[in-house]
Amino acid sequence: MNLEDFDYHLPPELIAQSGAEPRDASRLMVIDRQTGQITHRIFRDLPQYLRAGDVLVLNQSKVIPARTFATNPHGTGLEVLLVREIPSGEGLWEALLKPARRAKVGSRLTFPDGLFATVEAIEADGTRLLRFSGNVWEHLENIGKMPLPPYIQASVDPARYQTVYAKTPGSVAAPTAGLHFTPELLDRVRGLGVDIQYVTLHVGPGTFKPVHDDPDRHVMHLEPYEVSPQTAEAVNRARAEGRRVIAVGTTVVRTLETAYSAELGGVQAGAGETQLFIRPGFKYNVIDTLITNFHLPKSTLLMLVSAFMGHGLMKQAYQTAVAERYRFYSLGDAMLIL
Repeated sequence: MNLEDFDYHLPPELIAQSGAEPRDASRLMVIDRQTGQITHRIFRDLPQYLRAGDVLVLNQSKVIPARTFATNPHGTGLEVLLVREIPSGEGLWEALLKPARRAKVGSRLTFPDGLFATVEAIEADGTRLLRFSGNVWEHLENIGKMPLPPYIQASVDPARYQTVYAKTPGSVAAPTAGLHFTPELLDRVRGLGVDIQYVTLHVGPGTFKPVHDDPDRHVMHLEPYEVSPQTAEAVNRARAEGRRVIAVGTTVVRTLETAYSAELGGVQAGAGETQLFIRPGFKYNVIDTLITNFHLPKSTLLMLVSAFMGHGLMKQAYQTAVAERYRFYSLGDAMLIL
């Protein structure tokens, strides 16, 4: 697999700096994998492509105000992005710090509200393990800031960077395919007889990590996920009866495909962590249809989409999106891949 096959030219002005208002006014490119036909619609037209019995799966993870600041023993200011709490770690968190060289092992970091943390270890990719004394969640709630992707330079209302159904705190980046839904649109979808189900995958900063050189050597960050018994049952029943499973976003894809077990006969309920890297050659076992945004060149997300729709059709769709002036990335437009 050649990394250059997943590159494309994107004029900078097509990187969305704000979301469409209302949310479902964003554009929707509809792509038929069987015929290769590309149609241009508006996201609120989505119900026209759904039917009774479909299972629409959403990621209900909520972005946390994970960006905060601290000083080291020398008084140097540090930007701290808390990535995830280590399960049963007794106050242990993975974090990205800038400037990282100012946070050596053993350093004691002081936060503005009196919270303290000690740098316990430095992982191979530079991630720090911080041991906190105090209530981290309370600290973030009081003074933490919403983390935004590096390509968004404009000020964004934190509420606009959450899905309307966000429920379980834990992500440092939004599951952006879901940002196009409004409560009213979800009601219309339910009214068609579509079964709406939820999973949780807490998105980490690795979602923005570029792939370098050989994609087969790329290592994904661990991301925690959970599939409820209700969702697993609904998805498995739909698959058994020949009804469509529609994933809203790459995070839902990775969750369901991680939880799938051929030996056990379907998607398994439960919680865990995933490093699943979906790229061309991957055999999809669960999803039939995908709703997703337009992704960065040479990204793992673009490779996932290519694996689903075929490389040639993916290239054609992205060339069309640039020519038609679609808006790209987290706050941009969407595609529906049938």
